[in-house]
Amino acid sequence: MGIVINLDVMMARRKKSLTELAGEVDLTLANLSILKNNKAKAVRFTTLDALCKALDCQPGDILEYVPDDDAAEEDSVGE
Repeated sequence: MGIVINLDVMMARRKKSLTELAGEVDLTLANLSILKNNKAKAVRFTTLDALCKALDCQPGDILEYVPDDDAAEEDSVGE
């Protein structure tokens, strides 16, 4: 998938621990860890909203689009 979750980067910039952030956004440590380790398949807007409030950032600071290697190879083959 081409969406990367940079939650760990934002947590480091804001000097917030997983436990501290989990309490602020009302998520379990397990669910927040799934997000932090880029294992999530989906993110609710309410969760993204809470993360942005707690980390004082924009959604684009947490989410990033990175093209898949397959897509990049297909683009170069078609040229």
